[in-house]
Amino acid sequence: MRKIILSTESGADLPGDLAKKYGIQVVPMHIIMDGKDYLDGSLPVQDIYDYYERTKKIPSTTSTNAHEYQEFFATIRENYPDCIIIHIGYTSKASSSFQNAVIAAEEFEDIFLIDALNVTGGLAAIVLYAAELLEKDPGIEPERLVEKIEAIVPKARLAFIPGSLEFLKAGGRVSNMASLIGALLKIKPCIELKDGKLMPTKKYRGKMGGAAEKLLRDYLNEFDIDREQVYFIYSIGLDEKIKQRMDELAEENGFRNIRWIQAGGMISTHSGAGGFGVAGLEH
Repeated sequence: MRKIILSTESGADLPGDLAKKYGIQVVPMHIIMDGKDYLDGSLPVQDIYDYYERTKKIPSTTSTNAHEYQEFFATIRENYPDCIIIHIGYTSKASSSFQNAVIAAEEFEDIFLIDALNVTGGLAAIVLYAAELLEKDPGIEPERLVEKIEAIVPKARLAFIPGSLEFLKAGGRVSNMASLIGALLKIKPCIELKDGKLMPTKKYRGKMGGAAEKLLRDYLNEFDIDREQVYFIYSIGLDEKIKQRMDELAEENGFRNIRWIQAGGMISTHSGAGGFGVAGLEH
């Protein structure tokens, strides 16, 4: 029986302990800061925020390139000869990373590529769903596993509130005027993944604690999320009291497992400090 290896990008923000537990291989994306290219995960996220405080510049991010994917897939094959690779990738609508994986995979046999049309906790939810299926049924046919993963992709739901309108403004994601008005009115935009694209959907007024609570309530009203598991995403700086309140609300709403995921460098460059998000899979 040939071993199936799952892989994804660092933009999934997959917790290290779970990547290790399931043997999931993670390829880093890139953060460009002060003209230097850093592999995502190789520098503390706090350095990104410190850099912004110092320079008022947002680091840029770039995708994993085709050559890096070739090396990544080759290394997996060296470590697991005769394995079958199933790569679950960062949304192709927001990065060229998936297309680069497609180019690299042409050099190999027995690689399946799945565009997860999601990022951070939404992508992690899909990858971990696949890992649990594989753990329960190690002898599953690769084609059948791919079929099940592809069927869950449209059911992964992600919504988040960036921690800083300033970060969005500096990253060119909202106009200066919109950012100024948002700051004055204490408006916090909700960003959701729609068909693989990051889209502003709702606006919440007030402090992050109240906004996070409204976000979670709206999310659970809108989507029929499987109560087995929910993922909360946070960027450094989110108040511990907000985390405690979100845990309480999740328990009140019948979630059996709650997992907090820290946004890594890739996501943090777009969300700013103190952001909050929620991800899960619909029935």
